[in-house]
Amino acid sequence: FGLSKNVYGGAPKMHEGLDIANQQGTPILATADGVISFSGSKSGYGRTIVVDHGEELETWYSHSQDLLVQVGEQVKKGQTIAKMGNTGRASGTHLHYEVRYKGVPVDPLDYLLDSL
Repeated sequence: FGLSKNVYGGAPKMHEGLDIANQQGTPILATADGVISFSGSKSGYGRTIVVDHGEELETWYSHSQDLLVQVGEQVKKGQTIAKMGNTGRASGTHLHYEVRYKGVPVDPLDYLLDSL
């Protein structure tokens, strides 16, 4: 999370999430209970799941190979919601994990460490 080199060339840009690399098809787990507000493709993000946790807090799970949940579905912390992939503007197989509060990306580590 923060300014990073643009892998596609050009000036450094803000990277609004945390990238977690692993093998194609690795299960992606919801980090907290919530309701699926988006399940589909987003420009640049590829196949993406967005979980609404209430109180204007969302988590985004991007570059997925397979999406395993539908809009409106309730999910629990630890539930498999997708499989890791290399879709959108990804430079390799990984999960792009993003936390947004009131629509603004915030540092995911602040939330991940609280949920462990």
